Amino acid sequence: MTISDAILVIGLGSPIMSDDAVGLKVAEAIEDLNIPGVETRQEAIGGLDIIPVLYGYRNAVIVDAIKTGAYPPGTVLIFDPEDFEPTVGDASAHSINLATAMHVGRGLDPENMPEAVRFVAIEVEDIQTVSETMTAAVKKSVPKATAAVIHTIEEFKARRGRC
Repeated sequence: MTISDAILVIGLGSPIMSDDAVGLKVAEAIEDLNIPGVETRQEAIGGLDIIPVLYGYRNAVIVDAIKTGAYPPGTVLIFDPEDFEPTVGDASAHSINLATAMHVGRGLDPENMPEAVRFVAIEVEDIQTVSETMTAAVKKSVPKATAAVIHTIEEFKARRGRC
């Protein structure tokens, strides 16, 4: 498989679970910018299903909702995969978290998994209500999260330029 130099931006979430749609909205905003060398995907997947989406890209940005309770809703956070190492563990294929799925992917086929992945996470308020409307604080965070993704894309491009 050929590794793409395009930077992949994946927005994860559900369009009908209130704030869980925020990753999808940010990916849509990035797609609308038509940034050269950037490909976007909007996915309503979890667990091991992320692995084939990541295959073949050198760099990826994953945008998703997060509910820690430690930050106000709408707070934008940026993580590296190593930040989630404590959460990697054994689980059924249906309940595997994103960090564990990436760990499995790198173990199975490291040559085809991205060399660099960053996570842009948005602290959410409501991911339980069936609704196509996000809460006000989370909806208001979409431009800031989009800017965080653009910043990450620029970091990837700058690093590639130094290689």
